[in-house]
Amino acid sequence: MGFEKEYQDFLDAHLQARTGERLRRLQEGHSQAEMLFLMQVWWPIFFHFKYLHPEYEVDDFKDGKRYLDFAYIRPGVRLCFEVDGYGPHLGNISRWQFSDNLERQNQLVIDGWTVIRFSYDQVKEKPRRCQQIVQQVIGQWLGDELEQKSLTIVEKEILRLAVRKGEAISPKEVGQYLKLSDKTVKKVLSKLVDKKMLIPASGIKRVRTYRLGEQVKRPI
Repeated sequence: MGFEKEYQDFLDAHLQARTGERLRRLQEGHSQAEMLFLMQVWWPIFFHFKYLHPEYEVDDFKDGKRYLDFAYIRPGVRLCFEVDGYGPHLGNISRWQFSDNLERQNQLVIDGWTVIRFSYDQVKEKPRRCQQIVQQVIGQWLGDELEQKSLTIVEKEILRLAVRKGEAISPKEVGQYLKLSDKTVKKVLSKLVDKKMLIPASGIKRVRTYRLGEQVKRPI
């Protein structure tokens, strides 16, 4: 399916699952800026919205509630993506409001969130740069761990592809992504299975797809 259909299904699913203030916040808080982020930044990378939550409710450090533009949540990982507009209202913000915004972000970090902020202009005018930042932050968890293992550059890129996709990958996808021959892809995938970094996800005699294995800790 294309972006429009997937986006509407994504939004409808969250609207149907919410009530009260959480529903109102999604109806009123999810606007053009957030939709543009999904269309120009998120969708071209993943082609799905799995694990992504719009207008996600978190506990406030003042015992209230706050809402994140987007939360990306999987075991061991909590990412917050914010799209900040720019307009006359920013000039009217008080010093206390400014300090409160900073404290809010600090508290998210203390609570284990990684916070990534984009301006509306960045999302609109420089979507490719925003895509690169999203890819880097989502793949970062894999970085230090993979450096400690005996993996080639190609093996690391295959694992990062599996992370970004969020589901099983096929040899054909790997070949197209890394511009490798079928023979080379088969050989590298077999080595990753031997190292328990990948596990066959479908197929018996001839494996059709692979998923992340147990040796890749904290899967996201």
